[in-house]
Amino acid sequence: MSKALGYKAFGDASVQEFFDRPDPVPGPAEVLVRVEAAGVNPLDHKLRAGHVSAMNGHLPFPQVLGMEAAGTVLAVGEDVTGLAVGDRVTGFALTGAGTYAETTLLLGTSTARIPDALPATWAATIPVAGTTALDVLDQLGLLAGASLLVNGIGGGVGIALAQLARDRGLVVTGTAGTAKRDLVEATGATFVDYTEGDVAQRLRAQAPDGFDAVVDNVGGDSLREIAPLGRTVISVGDPSVTEVGGVAVERRVDRAGLERVAELMVAGKLDPHITGTYSLTRANEALALVESLHARGKVVIDMGL
Repeated sequence: MSKALGYKAFGDASVQEFFDRPDPVPGPAEVLVRVEAAGVNPLDHKLRAGHVSAMNGHLPFPQVLGMEAAGTVLAVGEDVTGLAVGDRVTGFALTGAGTYAETTLLLGTSTARIPDALPATWAATIPVAGTTALDVLDQLGLLAGASLLVNGIGGGVGIALAQLARDRGLVVTGTAGTAKRDLVEATGATFVDYTEGDVAQRLRAQAPDGFDAVVDNVGGDSLREIAPLGRTVISVGDPSVTEVGGVAVERRVDRAGLERVAELMVAGKLDPHITGTYSLTRANEALALVESLHARGKVVIDMGL
């Protein structure tokens, strides 16, 4: 049996509860992993709320929170290649098994071995934040010297974007709340505080000709406000971006992307800036912080605490 945090119905944080479940058995395309760390993401509470029913509306309850994890392989499905029992790995829980748990199932093709030098807490930030940033930049294909505006730069994806864009020679500007200024500026990006009046007007004053590309991590009215500033607009999580002439990021969720991000971390080119580390027993607090929109950088659940 292993402990997990999940929910037995869709709703707000009040539906979350801890429960014990048998260690899941991997199917032919899956690996069973002892979770050492799990990343916490906005997608987690959106799935719990039932806002992304295409991903989990068909799954039975109780459902376990979490989409990304790092740990050690305990068992391997018969169709999985390139992974073995004992491997340290990171991956996506696209199986529906969740990651706020002591053990989980990861899809073999969306799981990669990680270098010994990479801490599990860092590796747990790769599947969602790390590879999303990589996919965005690959999709944009901007040349060195191009200007990039990141709307909502202070979270996990935004901070990863700022560093990877800087490594490609892009000129990065980002919007975030006041408390995230130091974190954003540490990446080399120009910080614009969205709490200080008309943010679109101040961005236009800074870039009269607009930006070569805008990446949106916020959605809604904020997306619609800043979309006219970019010659290309791409959204990480709001499908309504098509209504303003933009596109959604094309996610690859494959082993190659995970390996690329792990290499960037080991090379010192990407720091997930983990600003909150919580034990599994405090996972409710970790998710509440992310759901509040006040989380800086990345929040992680560390099973060793």
